[in-house]
Amino acid sequence: MEWISFENRTTIGQTGSESGVIVRDSEHPLGARITLEKDGSVAPYSITCGIYGCMVHTRFFSAEQEASQQFDLMAAELESILKDSGSGNDLLDPVGRFVEQFP
Repeated sequence: MEWISFENRTTIGQTGSESGVIVRDSEHPLGARITLEKDGSVAPYSITCGIYGCMVHTRFFSAEQEASQQFDLMAAELESILKDSGSGNDLLDPVGRFVEQFP
């Protein structure tokens, strides 16, 4: 399975959780979402991601290129976690490693 555009791209251009403009917004069918915003209240770029029912994690960036690259890396790692793990407590260790890998 692969990432798909969240809500058929209707969120693009809308205000995101970090008060920025959503420029990328993807959802994984196994239960995760990742969003890239620009011009937020804290930093020029932010990535907010989550595994439904488990965690939400946000990172901040000053450059678009770095944010875009990190978006792709984070999405790949989230997908790996979803494919390799069950639900509930089975996700705690992989999620902890994810947050350490992407502080």
